[in-house]
Amino acid sequence: MPKATTRTLLREGDGGLVRRTVLPGGLRVITEQVPGVRSVSFGVWVGVGSRDETPAQMGSAHYLEHLLFKGTTKRSALDISASIEAVGGDLNAFTTKEYTCFYARVLDTDLPLAVAVVSDVVTDALILAADVESERGVILEEIAMHDDDPSDIVHDEFAAALLGDTPLGRPILGTAETIEAIPRAAINRFYRSRYRPETMVVAAAGNLDHATVVAQVREAFAHVLDASVEVAPTRRKGKPRVHGSSVRVVNRATEQAHLVLGVPGFTRSDDRRYALAVLTTAFGGGMSSRLFQEIREKRGLAYSVYAYSQGFSDDGMFGLYVGCLPGKVATVLQVCREQMALLAQDGLTDEEIARGKGQVRGGTVLGQEDTGARMTRIAKSELHDDPLLSIDRLLRKVDSVTSSDIKSIASSLLSAEPTLAVIGPFDDATSFDI
Repeated sequence: MPKATTRTLLREGDGGLVRRTVLPGGLRVITEQVPGVRSVSFGVWVGVGSRDETPAQMGSAHYLEHLLFKGTTKRSALDISASIEAVGGDLNAFTTKEYTCFYARVLDTDLPLAVAVVSDVVTDALILAADVESERGVILEEIAMHDDDPSDIVHDEFAAALLGDTPLGRPILGTAETIEAIPRAAINRFYRSRYRPETMVVAAAGNLDHATVVAQVREAFAHVLDASVEVAPTRRKGKPRVHGSSVRVVNRATEQAHLVLGVPGFTRSDDRRYALAVLTTAFGGGMSSRLFQEIREKRGLAYSVYAYSQGFSDDGMFGLYVGCLPGKVATVLQVCREQMALLAQDGLTDEEIARGKGQVRGGTVLGQEDTGARMTRIAKSELHDDPLLSIDRLLRKVDSVTSSDIKSIASSLLSAEPTLAVIGPFDDATSFDI
């Protein structure tokens, strides 16, 4: 088999070392050696998420995430979970709109076990008919649990209202109807066609040696590596969507109304994302934020209020969430619109910008104290083909944000007509003025 290619991507000031190897067959292995820790976080990241499903396949990526833990040719479902728990480790997975991750966190001495188990789960799942049927009920229970939490589901409703009937606008879990209709054969085809080494990134961070990890991964993936295949191209960016203003209301007899008011955001790789992070944090990212102060502290209109942004490869969202009594929704919306207008017109004060920068800086550095966060950072960078910046360079990017940057992106973002999603005891959308 041809030789693998290896290069060093980054040397951190704290002694951290990031290296990348591409194995024959297109499998990418990226590690970060973290001095002074005794754990390792290991993950296999697959560049497939809910946006890669057809309408008939809706929910398949998440369904498959569950099924891969049901057993392989070497391990039963109990063997998979018990092997990691027996050494005090954590084993889990999650599905997003653009990727799926399977990961374990273990003591450094147990890294070979984590590599073997996680790799086996991803590459050799059985997808038995009996498991598909038993897990179907579990997925339906998860959907029911999700639907019972209006503060959670309102974000799905907002995405559907803003992005429409598109792969990004559909829920990751699918619906009860699509899950009940998906046959085993369709899920198995999705697995066999999508879970290929060239679409995957293997990432590890902690007390490790890169060459040793590469050797372990190469052995674990040997049966699926095809030397004639190269790294799969990153997901092609689609044409910018035309977003329309709309109001989406879900009538529920809830004690509290839940609403998200927002606009299209920036893509994940947009150079303005650092300024957007400062803006989002200062505007609605904590108890000192403008939104929290205006809605909760000054007026007592709500308990929970925050702003957030999310970027995808070719689209994005910026939204304000508020949970309040149904009778206060009109007033809350008025305050939100007023504050969005002021932000678009005047930007943020110097004090707000300094506070926002401090929060972003602190969150960035403190988040990297965990090997799981470090593993996630290097994996996403590789999976999305984004430059991997050192922590110091990231902090300099944040520090370089200016008042004019904030005002420019606020004006750009908030010039769009807003979209509103509401869950509560309301009959229709006609009573909401956005």
